[in-house]
Amino acid sequence: MSEHPVTAPPNPSPAAPLVGRAIDSLSQVDAAAWDRLIPAGAGGVFLHHAWLSALEASGCVGGDTGWIPQHLLIHPQDAPGQILAAMPLYLKDHSYGEYVFDWAWADAYHRAGLPYYPKLLSAIPFTPVAGPRCLGDPALAATLCASLRQWVDQQALSSVHVLLPRDAQAMPPAGWMRRSGVQFHWRNAGFADFEGFLASLSQPKRKKIRAERRKAAEAGVRCRQLAGNQISEADWRFFMRCYAATYRAHHSTPYLNLDFFLRAHAAMPEAFVMVLAQVEGRDVAASLLIRDGDRLYGRHWGAIAQVPFMHFEVAYYQSIEYAIAEGCAVIEGGAQGEHKLARGFLPVATASWHYLRDARFADAVERYLEREDQGMAAYLDELNERNPFRQAPAADQN
Repeated sequence: MSEHPVTAPPNPSPAAPLVGRAIDSLSQVDAAAWDRLIPAGAGGVFLHHAWLSALEASGCVGGDTGWIPQHLLIHPQDAPGQILAAMPLYLKDHSYGEYVFDWAWADAYHRAGLPYYPKLLSAIPFTPVAGPRCLGDPALAATLCASLRQWVDQQALSSVHVLLPRDAQAMPPAGWMRRSGVQFHWRNAGFADFEGFLASLSQPKRKKIRAERRKAAEAGVRCRQLAGNQISEADWRFFMRCYAATYRAHHSTPYLNLDFFLRAHAAMPEAFVMVLAQVEGRDVAASLLIRDGDRLYGRHWGAIAQVPFMHFEVAYYQSIEYAIAEGCAVIEGGAQGEHKLARGFLPVATASWHYLRDARFADAVERYLEREDQGMAAYLDELNERNPFRQAPAADQN
């Protein structure tokens, strides 16, 4: 067990001071005890002990990956097994797999002759999904954040970053900076079927989607949707071929491996939905959705053959059909991608919190973020002006 001199501010009861403790593996925490800390609502599925443990057990984090688990626990000083609050936390040697980009900050540190890495990061590895980051007693959220700052100061780290906390409109704790972002989400306005969704769009967008689906069908694309235990190990192996092909096309290496997917699926099968596409009876593409209650998360897509308009059919339109049939309220399409706007995904504001120990850099970054925030607000206005709906669905509050 990895321990750090992180002391949380005392709670109101002087008889039971609280302390913060870091652990280097979730295997050191009872699964039920951890999962009880996760508040209900969007994004919780990625915080489950089974999901995070599968990342560790499969080697996707830990070792020499640059993602070193250092999960923070808050408990009474005299009762270390009584976890009152927690935060998923990693010591990072780089900024890959985060999707909230701070490469320019790291470069500025480097040019000044100062180390930016390692840094502390609270996020879901390789998954740009908003959700709770301070788990457990809400009254202890400030305690968790104070512990993070104290950890950074005591260990002389450059910074700590809390990416995509659930409420994008919430103000960060004192001493932290807020950074704005945008994602694209599809919202179900009670559509009876896919045609009902199309009817809600403006005529040019409706025509474009019908043409894309028709051309994919004419190319022979046929899809099937698998959920839960319908997904076999053979399906996972084919999915991995597609997933790896996407990274290979971008001259990169997949963050996740087959062992992770098999472990996570075995532990929580109800969370997984897979779309497989065939052409002339041969599997050629796959996409993966994660389900959390009435919310779907579009996570991964890949193909081993190039077929016109297959990407839109498999990664977007099949997801929308599934959401409508299953009564799902929202599909989160992940980071980036203005092309999602034309397919019914609307812009949603996101936010992250950042603390930089060096006051000089913190001041410079804060000024930068003020300008960036103004630009992001203008960008959101521009996106909303290009709204593809005749009347926009109610805003997704993330």
